[in-house]
Formats: sequence, structure tokens, C-alpha cells
Amino acid sequence: MQLHNIKPSHKSKKKKRVARGGKRGGYSGRGSKGQKSRAGAKIRPAIRDLIVKFPKQRGRAKHSFKSLVKKAVVFNLKDLEKNFKNGEIVSPATLLKKKLITGKESAISKIKILGEGAISKKLAFHNVLLSKSARVKIEKAGGTIK
Repeated sequence: MQLHNIKPSHKSKKKKRVARGGKRGGYSGRGSKGQKSRAGAKIRPAIRDLIVKFPKQRGRAKHSFKSLVKKAVVFNLKDLEKNFKNGEIVSPATLLKKKLITGKESAISKIKILGEGAISKKLAFHNVLLSKSARVKIEKAGGTIK
């Protein structure tokens, strides 16, 4: 086989030149004037312009854990006065049993007792945070803190 014997497997197709007479003369289906009628017309997708307008979410991955860590669930002494009997233990588990907090709250966040209201019952506090005023009122009522 020699170079002059080689033939292509299919016929070569000539590029069609539009608007040169024949069936597709004139504007050749492109309409008249405008960006789309020109040769090499490329229009940028509209979604790209929308994407550019949105601000970048800077530092999002860095602080994404903050949504998991919640602030302390807050209770006042007047709430505990209503829901607990004399001598009972106040802890995340007992608050969960009494349905004062949900399961997610007991697992993720801390519980803090604030000093609003009065308390007359002797309650035992385990694994909870207390404000100074709450601590004073609890000790005055005869409660214990661990």
C-alpha cells in the first residue's frame, strides 16, 4: 500500500455557507440583525449572571459546628417550684422524664437555673449550672448542690 492509494472511508463533507442563494438564501433562518444572527454567536447562560450576583458564603465551613452547640436551656426557680416535689433531684434526666426538655436538648446543651421566683422545697441539684442568686435561694431553702 502506498500513500496515493489511501482513500477515506466516507466522503468529505463541505461546510455549508449560508445566505448564498438556494433554499436557505437571505438571512438563512437566522432572522435579521442582532447577536444571534452573527457568525460565531455565543450567548452566556443567564444562570451565570445570577450566580455572580449572590454573595460568597465566606467562613461557612469554619463555623458550621456552631449550629450543633446550643446555648444552655434556661429554667427559673419558679418553674422548678411548680414541677418538682420536696426532696426530688433536679438533673437533665429528671427534667427529661417530666418532659420539660426534649431528648435533643438533654444530649447537646447544658441546663442553667436562674434565680427568678421563690423556692420553698428542698431540692437536690445534679449536673446543672446555677446563677449566683439561684444558688443563694436554694441553699436558704435547704437544698443541696453537687
